[in-house]
Amino acid sequence: MSKIYSMSDIHGFLKEFEEALDLVLIHLNEENSKLVLLGDYVHGGTRGSKVLDKIMSLQQKYGREKVIAILGNHDEWVMEGTSTIDSMDNNYQVKTSESDELQIRWLKTLPRYYEEGNTIFVHAGIDEESADLWEWGTSDEIFTMKYPAEKGKIPNLEMKVVAGHVSTAEISGDQDFHDIYFDGESHYYIDGSVYYSGEIPVLMVDTDKDLYYRVNKNGKSRILPYKDEYKFER
Repeated sequence: MSKIYSMSDIHGFLKEFEEALDLVLIHLNEENSKLVLLGDYVHGGTRGSKVLDKIMSLQQKYGREKVIAILGNHDEWVMEGTSTIDSMDNNYQVKTSESDELQIRWLKTLPRYYEEGNTIFVHAGIDEESADLWEWGTSDEIFTMKYPAEKGKIPNLEMKVVAGHVSTAEISGDQDFHDIYFDGESHYYIDGSVYYSGEIPVLMVDTDKDLYYRVNKNGKSRILPYKDEYKFER
């Protein structure tokens, strides 16, 4: 069993990504620790290529079994050639550099989900109607593009889903909320809208105890359901 640190939707914000990594890398030399990144490494900020370089170097240092990078929809658009690494504008006239081509080849190797213990890590979501057959019943598009975000208990599936893709501000209905959102049942959402908040939330899963924590500069704390944790603030 492992302690898995996870973050999502970096969107080219290198400084904020490195600040979040500072909370995690001190643990990655521990035998059972892992980092799972949930996609959307590019577009939004201006350092998408540098973010990809950083992730690739982490995999070289720690190994791909310890630093797992999952494909997001923005990464997929780059991989398919419908946008460039640092721009969502369709521009087929831009000549890709050797470095860009290396990064695109790397993107093509990324999985669409990672499963460990009681947790499914994915960029957008799974086909919840498929229940315990979700691995076979979920299309590639749902893994990276599912919208809107679902809440509540997943019928006939005793697992939790950790996802990004949709901002927690949208999911909570509070435009100022950029923290980790837990619906109290089956879903943890961790896209904290870095372009507004200036921070990338870090979630840690203790797969042995099936416990979920937020990690920040003040340490770690159990994640409670949104309606309980923020009921006095709304």
